[in-house]
Amino acid sequence: MDLISEHGCFGGRQQFWRHASQAIGLPMRFSLYLPPQAADGRQRVPLLVYLAGLTCTEETFPVKAGAQRLAAELGLALLAPDTSPRGANLPGEAETWDFGVGAGFYLDAVREPWSRHWRMESWLMRELLPLVEARFPVDGQRCGLFGHSMGGHGALVLAQRHPGRFKSLSAFAPIAAPSDCPWGHKAFSGYLGDDRAAWAMHDASALMAAQAAPPYPAGILIDQGLDDKFMVEQLKPERFEAACAAVDQPLTLRRHPGYDHGYYFIATFMADHLQHHARQLAG
Repeated sequence: MDLISEHGCFGGRQQFWRHASQAIGLPMRFSLYLPPQAADGRQRVPLLVYLAGLTCTEETFPVKAGAQRLAAELGLALLAPDTSPRGANLPGEAETWDFGVGAGFYLDAVREPWSRHWRMESWLMRELLPLVEARFPVDGQRCGLFGHSMGGHGALVLAQRHPGRFKSLSAFAPIAAPSDCPWGHKAFSGYLGDDRAAWAMHDASALMAAQAAPPYPAGILIDQGLDDKFMVEQLKPERFEAACAAVDQPLTLRRHPGYDHGYYFIATFMADHLQHHARQLAG
């Protein structure tokens, strides 16, 4: 791994890294905030993973979310991976701004040419997390997951696809039912083909509806802005809410008038999410 840069931040260290990913076949980047409790390497702290949304990078969360101050107080490490492979130079890769194929979507593509490099689930779960847990003073047994928009989709899906891997879960304005929205249709058809059964395996609401028991009995937290222009057509939080109710999964879905889809909204409620995770990762 190559350390790109490192910065003092609320008594801890904000780092930016690059490594040669075997899963992706390209260089991948991530950011890591180590709080003061872990800065000297002698104490292992809980790890909270944040998955960002479309058009974002590993820099978006540490720069915009305002999470480091409270993370330092709570003793949480913050990991933010890049959202997509970069530099494959495939046709359509530049369409990420329109939620076309090219955006990572936190899954492993099975259709060519995307299957060559678009293996975000394998990179995150089988490569990056083990790498970070082995290299840095973080406790892999106390790992939480959250994200925003496409990253909120990724958080809700990966937490269900890998039972027991994450101890806490939350999301900001997630794409809650991608099988039934234009963004999901475009990405899933491009990466997974036309098999709707394969789509359901990466749909948070479908996965929750199929649960035999609540996977997060301590509760899931979701915040959604009511001035979010994507809420009705693309995000569909009510679908995930209904799926949770059907399997008795405790869910706190908070709807906020006056808030949109951006990082002003995220920063406003970031402290609530960090405290939500800190409580569930304390044991």
